Amino acid sequence: MTTTPMAPLVPSFVQNSWWTPSDPDGGTSVLDANTGEPLATVNSDGLDLAAVVEYGRTVGQRELGKLSLHERALKLKELAQFLNERREELYEISYRTGATKIDSMVDIDGGIGVLFTFSSKGRRELPNSNVILDGPMEVLSRDGSFAGEHIYTRIPGVAAQINAFNFPVWGMLEKFAPAFIAGVPTIAKPATPTGYVAEAMVRLMVESGILPAGSIQLISGSARTLLDVLDYRDMLSFTGSASTASALKSHKNVIDGGVRFTAETDSLNAAILGPDAVTGTPEFEAFVKAVTTEMTSKAGQKCTAIRRNIVPAALVDDVVKAVGERLDARVVIGDPRAEGVTMGALASLEQLRDVRGAVEEMIAAGGEIAYGTLDAPVVRTMGGEEKTVDAGAFMSPLILTWDDVENQAVHSREAFGPVSSVIGYTDLDDAIHLAAMGAGSLVATVCTNDADTARILTTGIASHHGRVHMLNRETARSSTGHGSPVPHLVHGGPGRAGGGEELGGIRSVKHHMQRTAIQGSPNMLTAVTGVWHTGADRVIAGDPEFGAVAGAIHPFRKSLAELKIGDAYASPLRKVSLEEITAFANETGDTFYAHTDRAAAEANPFFPGIVAHGYLLVSWAAGLFVQPAPGPVLANYGLENLRFITPVPDGDSIRVTLTAKKITPRVTDEYGEVAWDAVINNQDGEIVATYDVLTLVEKEDTTYANWGK
Repeated sequence: MTTTPMAPLVPSFVQNSWWTPSDPDGGTSVLDANTGEPLATVNSDGLDLAAVVEYGRTVGQRELGKLSLHERALKLKELAQFLNERREELYEISYRTGATKIDSMVDIDGGIGVLFTFSSKGRRELPNSNVILDGPMEVLSRDGSFAGEHIYTRIPGVAAQINAFNFPVWGMLEKFAPAFIAGVPTIAKPATPTGYVAEAMVRLMVESGILPAGSIQLISGSARTLLDVLDYRDMLSFTGSASTASALKSHKNVIDGGVRFTAETDSLNAAILGPDAVTGTPEFEAFVKAVTTEMTSKAGQKCTAIRRNIVPAALVDDVVKAVGERLDARVVIGDPRAEGVTMGALASLEQLRDVRGAVEEMIAAGGEIAYGTLDAPVVRTMGGEEKTVDAGAFMSPLILTWDDVENQAVHSREAFGPVSSVIGYTDLDDAIHLAAMGAGSLVATVCTNDADTARILTTGIASHHGRVHMLNRETARSSTGHGSPVPHLVHGGPGRAGGGEELGGIRSVKHHMQRTAIQGSPNMLTAVTGVWHTGADRVIAGDPEFGAVAGAIHPFRKSLAELKIGDAYASPLRKVSLEEITAFANETGDTFYAHTDRAAAEANPFFPGIVAHGYLLVSWAAGLFVQPAPGPVLANYGLENLRFITPVPDGDSIRVTLTAKKITPRVTDEYGEVAWDAVINNQDGEIVATYDVLTLVEKEDTTYANWGK
């Protein structure tokens, strides 16, 4: 008797090693989406999920905690560079899911691009520490001895991430990247039909040797009891169907146990064509291109795909015709490994049955097929033949039209494949109403070149959508597209779309952190945050009349190795003369009357007469604190939070006090950034101006150590 050899098991990666069940029998068989051939078996029977979670909470938390936010962000860049060199082998695996080369680039290159983006934003926008400040200090006592503020610190558990089948790489990395920067270990659970692609990516991540132990674990197979072992320390991020999300959301550990839960689910995304975007306009052309792209990219298996095209009623036939002609001209269905194929198979035969079943329900409810067929399409095989095949999960693109544009089926039933509907609206209010009938979506496109139309539609639908993509002739070439979430912006949506948020730059890092109000003295707040707070202790050099310590060194003469938070400098007083104010006005051309016309200035309720320019005061302040000799301060690269508070008339004097507020060493450079709290006072101690001075300072004072010797 001949037996068919079992397809290889897709292993899990848990507790820093690869794992497969002791009993190889059983599990779920995974097929090549294009040929129906067995590819792999997925089985997690016997996997100790409690031990997996505990490993993340202990080893993963400990090892990630040894690194700062910047150090973790830098590791993402190193990982992205490593993976960039191994993309081709991932493409070869991805073809088996029905993804074309372009589809695979969106998934694989897009996922790697997320790592690059988060690495850059993490190092640019976050402190080189593990505490993030949220907002300014709030003084809670009259004498300033008691204050409060908010901080973010990482949650103490794991980030369990259940991902969808359509983007096995991007979907995993867009969740992993912000969790990793936050310092929270990931437990990834990919969807079974394409989990072998996610496993290949995790294998490369492990082989790189870049990630600390426990950073990522992978569950290949069922994880139905995962929520049973999570608690308030952990979070669960889910991408998939609304029904599954609802079941997870109702779990006792979410309702009563405090597990953080976020979901991205079904979405009946819309594209609205403005009344001005008639046939022949650049906007009409851009709209048709966007619709066909979203129908065929990943064979329409995108949570952001356009499902409802809301167009002026008079243009319904024109849109259907134009989209159909573009599909005819550009779509070749078949095995992605065959020459010339532009749209591959759906991810599985089960998915094909689900999509066809959804379309049949929509037709029964009143939809009509205006383009395409439910019959098996002619496809191009690997050998280059054009024929109908039984094994692959291939489907023709379909356009549906509706006599009743408010039919619930078009606004509530999603066919998760190359299927889109065209419905007509009467006016802008009607278009907004139809878009809102989706009951919450991830994204909508507004296609118009009329500013008023763009404003009315965008503000009208914004509260129903996580993202609104405005498309016109100005962005037709540069836009990343309707269906392409970018890591800089929030990805998620209200209502039916799940009510969660993913990506969004540093916002998504903070999703993996706890915001906590802390209260105490300025010294204690400084100790916890690593940022100097007004009223905290400092060591002042400079003018003894302002509390300077004898022998204290000017902080600009200190490298990062020597500089401490609270190191400060108080300058002597500098008198302001009318001649200098007039000269500055004439030299710069800033002859605003408050600086040049005494009578007009005195008539102004804000000024006592002619006053010094604010920028003149800031320039004088720089002259009062700078040190002329080179190093260790390398450059001043800007000011932040500048406020002018008290006018300075001629005859007054000013002094500046500079305090090292925040020190941020750069991981990859021999220098770091220092933010200095700067306060200009007049001779009576009144505050004239406040701002932060930003400088680049050497880690070690070596470059100019022998200058002048």
